[in-house]
Amino acid sequence: MSSSKLDRAALEAMLAGLRPKLHRYAARMAGSVIDGEDIVQETVLKALQALDGGAAVERAEQWLFRIAHNAAQDHLRRRQRERLRMTEADMTQIEDPSGSADARLAAATSLRSFMRLSVAQRSAVILVDVLGLSLSETCEATGATLAATKAALHRGRAELKLLASAPDEAALPKFDTEEERRLRRYVDLFNARDFDAVRALIAEDIQLEVVNRTRLSGKKEASTYFGNYDRAGDWALSLGFVDGQPAILIRNPQADDAVRGFVLVEWRGDDVVRIRDFRYAPYCLADADIRPTD
Repeated sequence: MSSSKLDRAALEAMLAGLRPKLHRYAARMAGSVIDGEDIVQETVLKALQALDGGAAVERAEQWLFRIAHNAAQDHLRRRQRERLRMTEADMTQIEDPSGSADARLAAATSLRSFMRLSVAQRSAVILVDVLGLSLSETCEATGATLAATKAALHRGRAELKLLASAPDEAALPKFDTEEERRLRRYVDLFNARDFDAVRALIAEDIQLEVVNRTRLSGKKEASTYFGNYDRAGDWALSLGFVDGQPAILIRNPQADDAVRGFVLVEWRGDDVVRIRDFRYAPYCLADADIRPTD
């Protein structure tokens, strides 16, 4: 798509279709589907701001992945989890042996395993083996040289093969006592459809996000969210963990109780100050580490 055709409306339409792919990259870079959504939202905001500022865009998809890559880098720096970068001192003549076996391994690898790769290795493996970009497209997205990209891809693939053969020693997450008490009360009231009691739990300054749909601010505006659930019958809530974070799982009783989404709730004392509902972001479920507890 050329820069003359990429207006704001065209970019927003493109983002609607590309969002799951951007999220898959961001989630694997960050090691969490939740943090991945934060990176995607930052990418969308930066892309729209750049376009409004007159940015010339020739290859829109590669441009968006470059923004996502930079946003992921910034996110990792903020969390102080970035590992030492790989140098280009060696392995500059490696051929690209990209094949179905590497792609299958990368696609099946957990987000936690990806976090054990360096940022350069992680990015190269995800873009080439998970998302199917070419080496030249990967270089354009990351800003790395071809030699560095080949080296990162080779080392990342080798590391993933080692990790795939190692036993999974991840400890099961546990609720804090107070967190479990508050979440269980919220879930019990929700399942009983006592939405007046649920509304009584939320703070006046609540921030509510239905991911991939809308944002609501304040108790009056956020109250419409509960009405939407009250009118629907295809849900039941239970407690669990998503990528190690305490979460409310949204199950579908009409489809063998399958998890169809999740909700994150933040508290100030016993008041709910933030709700993030991922019911309408199914792309977040694909890579999520979901641990039911109920």
